[in-house]
Amino acid sequence: MNIHEYQAKALLREYGAPVSDGVPVTRAADAKDAAGQLDGPLWVVKAQIHAGGRGKGKFKEADAGEKGGVRLAKSVEEAAEEARRMMGRTLVTHQTGPAGKQVNRIYIEDGSDIARELYLALLIDRQTSRIGFVCSTEGGMDIEQVAADTPDRIVSFDVDPATGYQPFHGRRVAFALGLEGPQVKQCVALMGNLYRAFTEKDMEMLEINPLIVTDTGDLKVLDAKVSFDGNAMYRHKDIAELRDETEEDPKELAASKYDLNYIALDGEIGCMVNGAGLAMATMDIIKLYGAEPANFLDVGGGATKEKVTEAFKIITSDPNVKGILVNIFGGIMRCDVIAEGVIAAVKEVGLKVPLVVRLEGTNVEKGKEIIRNSGLDVIAADDLKDGAQKIVKAVKG
Repeated sequence: MNIHEYQAKALLREYGAPVSDGVPVTRAADAKDAAGQLDGPLWVVKAQIHAGGRGKGKFKEADAGEKGGVRLAKSVEEAAEEARRMMGRTLVTHQTGPAGKQVNRIYIEDGSDIARELYLALLIDRQTSRIGFVCSTEGGMDIEQVAADTPDRIVSFDVDPATGYQPFHGRRVAFALGLEGPQVKQCVALMGNLYRAFTEKDMEMLEINPLIVTDTGDLKVLDAKVSFDGNAMYRHKDIAELRDETEEDPKELAASKYDLNYIALDGEIGCMVNGAGLAMATMDIIKLYGAEPANFLDVGGGATKEKVTEAFKIITSDPNVKGILVNIFGGIMRCDVIAEGVIAAVKEVGLKVPLVVRLEGTNVEKGKEIIRNSGLDVIAADDLKDGAQKIVKAVKG
């Protein structure tokens, strides 16, 4: 689960992180009052979307030379005007893709005098199953580009969970970032606070880009991107309330309400599978035979007829889907339940694209019989290879 920058900064402020004062705005009409609450003389107006690269992004149908999603203003009136110009428009960055994201919230904060820009992130290292620090002197840039061009400027290390964060971890970050004198002490304290926030709030990633050194030599969190483990949100009702559903894919949002594991992709073949491993194998074999999967969808081992019906609706709601492959290996999941759900969904939403169904396992014959007697134009498959070949052929011709 992701949250907006202003929400992340409010959370980090509770843990003692130095952040600028700011006011979020959801209506352009409130921007002037919001800017008036800040001291100035410089205001920063930031579009709030769940994507990076806002400063370098462009609004759709932008005027020539128009600024991106992060703008500077030298008066309350100018800050309000910049907010008005951004609100409700679609911002395209390298992370949003060409479709972009609509700006429904603006964050206006005090400007900062910047002496240096640094990069810092805490994340879960999947190889070591530990919390890792990543830092670089190249703040304000895309870290992927830094990794490609100058990997020696990135320092990363993990924290042993047996000891947790220790002051030497903070000093290691400070020395990697070239900090000196009192800045080292500030860094040790800040890293400890960030590590505590990361663990206590079940974060998956905490990225600060840039972490700045001000003209007075102090550290400040100038931007913050935070994502959380969605499976842990039952422990954090306060964090769950920060969820902005307008930033999420409607199909993924609908799937989450039915406890379906769904991720939208860019292909043309919709997949309904039980089991994450089998779902990955299904997507791989679709690619092997020359097509692209339109989604990852794991209905789980104990899916009901209703869940299967909703899963099918979600797949068919994607306009990019030109064909559907249902691939079920029934262990805990019964093939007849899948068949009943598919039939119910087709009768409710209709079937406008080719549908290939491969069933194997518990109650497989009963499931196949339900499909055969449904009167629907369904293509049966004997195994996964056969199913992949048939759906690709049906879609590609």
